[in-house]
Amino acid sequence: MSLHNLDNLYRQTIMSYAQYPHHFRQMLGQETYHIQKYNPTCGDIIDLAFDIVDDKVTDIHFYGDGCVISKASASMMSDLVSGKTRAQATLLVTEFSKMMRGEAADVKSLGEPQILAGVTKFPARIKCATLAWHALDELLVIKDDRRCDDGNR
Repeated sequence: MSLHNLDNLYRQTIMSYAQYPHHFRQMLGQETYHIQKYNPTCGDIIDLAFDIVDDKVTDIHFYGDGCVISKASASMMSDLVSGKTRAQATLLVTEFSKMMRGEAADVKSLGEPQILAGVTKFPARIKCATLAWHALDELLVIKDDRRCDDGNR
């Protein structure tokens, strides 16, 4: 497959995730872990929520308004970490962050989100791609199962 065709395939995949995002729904106000993140650079905003059952991420979902990259990244991330333990999810956040910084990363462990590596060619868009991942990272450090009444950590 030529590089041009591969780029088109990646673009189509990203567009599909953005147009039909997985795990995309409004917050109900009953989520155990919930956070809202905002990217002032471009105006992306995301609410991310999930539960932890038997140390595994469950019922992960997000809602918000953002660019194609932001929405696609959140969708891919939610697919990837659903059912993972906190430790596994934290490791995936680390690998994704390394990839976005252009550092050596275990991109195979990332699955589909590895197609976002091309974003590193556009530094202004890196914050778009990492917004949901930063939200996830912040929520994963919560040590107890108490409800986040203010919507944040």
